[in-house]
Amino acid sequence: MRLLVQLVAVAAVAFVGSTAVAAVEGNTLLTLVLGLATAVLAVVVYGRVVRWTERRAPVEVAVKGAAAAVGRGLVIGVAMFAAVIGNIAFNDGYRIDGLGSPEGAAGLAGFMAAAAVTEELLFRGVLFRIIEERIGTWLALTLTGLLFGLSHLTNPHASLWGAIAIAIEAGGMLAAAYAATRNLWVPIGLHFGWNFAAAGIFSTEVSGNGTTEGLLRGETSGPALFTGGEFGPEASPPAIGFGVLLTIVFLWLAHRRGNLVPRRRRTAPAAATATLSQ
Repeated sequence: MRLLVQLVAVAAVAFVGSTAVAAVEGNTLLTLVLGLATAVLAVVVYGRVVRWTERRAPVEVAVKGAAAAVGRGLVIGVAMFAAVIGNIAFNDGYRIDGLGSPEGAAGLAGFMAAAAVTEELLFRGVLFRIIEERIGTWLALTLTGLLFGLSHLTNPHASLWGAIAIAIEAGGMLAAAYAATRNLWVPIGLHFGWNFAAAGIFSTEVSGNGTTEGLLRGETSGPALFTGGEFGPEASPPAIGFGVLLTIVFLWLAHRRGNLVPRRRRTAPAAATATLSQ
């Protein structure tokens, strides 16, 4: 029940927030403000519902150290996407045609903040964390990564390959980031940094949601197999490669820190065990 209650609570905030942001589309200031407000409200609601359903402090969203953790994730996310777009550009799949729109980038920051926070709370804070308790880190990472990828199939330019790519590079990586740090701030920063770099800086498609205008006016061209096509660079081989690499690094850190949760093994009832021993 706690999984369901927590999912419904955060999903409700996400729905109301996304509806409000969509209603002010085109107004940069309101998009930024409502997006950030949605992100903050989602964290508050998550913290309250976890405290209520689990009778514990929601340490994974503790305020202390949050800014530094988000900053670390942000740097990793931006650097990762810059490496991806750099690889595509090196193979003549992306070029910069000039400066874009700072106002558009500001609006995207609010939209991406709301999306990153609510998705991390839902997929890593609720689904991965609770499922991991039952079936262990490896199976939980695989299952929730797949669900995360499939959830992108509803996007306008979505494709099955794009959803699979998201599941591999992002679903696994973000769950591994949570396993390594045991807080949601690093994956939130990483998720936001990746998405904002893609849309708010390099003006590429994000998960098949359409091309946006960020700080740079960029153009993607060439074989869709390499650039990601209409789904965006997230469906490209470089993105999958860097995503898998970071997943391995985070899982190594989780193992080194003793943060990997083993799969629960069923034990025979005491009475049956005693009978067998006679």
